[in-house]
Formats: sequence, structure tokens, C-alpha cells
Amino acid sequence: MTPEFSRPLRLDTLAAEPRSLSIEADEAERAALAQRFGLVSVDSLAAEAALVRHGDAVTATGRLEARVTQSCVATAEPVPQAVSSAFRIEFRPPPQGQSGEEEVELSESELDVVFYDGAAIDLGEAVAETLSLNLDPYPRAPGADAALREAGVRTEEEAKAESNPFAALAGLRDKLEK
Repeated sequence: MTPEFSRPLRLDTLAAEPRSLSIEADEAERAALAQRFGLVSVDSLAAEAALVRHGDAVTATGRLEARVTQSCVATAEPVPQAVSSAFRIEFRPPPQGQSGEEEVELSESELDVVFYDGAAIDLGEAVAETLSLNLDPYPRAPGADAALREAGVRTEEEAKAESNPFAALAGLRDKLEK
């Protein structure tokens, strides 16, 4: 299956000298990404990148800029968000003896590694995944806190205070004193 925002680059077009690229998602690609990521909309998505090849590995460094609209987790109201994020992604062939579909342990310093199979990398898909990782996981509209309180959802501080055994004892003491 071809990703929604595919920008394949053949390895033989990349070298040790940086190659600068600008990519931007069109309307159909943005609509497909919004559906994939469960967003109300992706209003814009663009990235600037410099790609450098080191043997079979390719390093892409750059910045993505996007405007998206998410649904508030409490009210479902639209929440616009601007995303601006620097990235450094290393594309590598899968480790020897593995197909790329198998689970591979990566150290913390290798978390931005994308394995590729064949003679090309997909910068667009890597940018789309980077966008996904930079989205607010719990977007909230301005009235979200009031809506949550009205629904009976307590804040973390309230829940901690209520679960404190000394608070329960104090409540019992107050009842006994009455």
C-alpha cells in the first residue's frame, strides 16, 4: 500500500554532499492524512530537508511545519494546532538477516531510524510519521475543564487528595465530632 504522503527518493540520486528538498502535501494527501490520524483536518503540511548519504544509510535533517485541527478530548470541539518541529531521521536497510517486518531493539540514540527495503527511501512518509508523533495527544478546547468537571471528572490533584488515607481519617473525625 502506498502511503498517503509518499515522496520516494532513489538512493542513487543521493550523495555525501547534502541535497536540499522542499515537500508539501496537496489537498487530497492532507485529507487522507487527517483520516489516517483521526484529525478533523490537516490544513497544511510542508517540510524542508537536507539529505546526505553515507553508504547504505541516509540522514535527513530539517523542519516540518503544519497546521492541523484536532477534536477536543472533552467536548469534541475543533482545536486548531500549529506544529513546528525539527527532525533528524536516519534511513537504513534492515539489519542483516531481518526483513524489516520483524521487531528490532533500538537504543535511545537510534529512535529516529526508519528501515527501508529496496533502492529508495520515502521522505514524505517519514515526515507524516513525525507529524503524528508531534500532535497533542489530549487536545483541549477552552471550555474543556468546565465540561470535564460537569461530567464528574476530577483533577489529578483532587483524586490524589481523595485517595490520601489521612484525608479519609480526617473525614471520619469530622463526622464523629458532629
